[in-house]
Amino acid sequence: MIWALAFALWITLAAGLYLALSRDVVRIVIGLGLLGSAVNLALLGSGRLEATQPAFIAVGAQALGTAANPVPQALVLTAIVIGLALMCFSLLLVVALVRRTVADDVRALRWAEPPADDPVQPPWSADESLTP
Repeated sequence: MIWALAFALWITLAAGLYLALSRDVVRIVIGLGLLGSAVNLALLGSGRLEATQPAFIAVGAQALGTAANPVPQALVLTAIVIGLALMCFSLLLVVALVRRTVADDVRALRWAEPPADDPVQPPWSADESLTP
């Protein structure tokens, strides 16, 4: 079971990293969601997947024993809920951005850079090529 989880973790991590390094805004958001899922799989794997006993400590015992650890499971459940809400909100923002700019390429969104006379942030130089 742990090998299947490790394989799923690495496949999810590789797919998320590949999509997050893309120039398409929607792919970037989906890639970041997949990276979050890979972290959830890693947390879930840390909680003893093979154990079938409930997580109850017997009277007078000091340790959990061979039961599954409920803390990683609770963390993953919470992270799934938060990650889903964040993914929905991010995709909504991306759809609004694509509708407003009619472009989904990251390099086509250079108009969002600060102006040249902005004292707080360095300006975008016109020397940068917009082509790959």
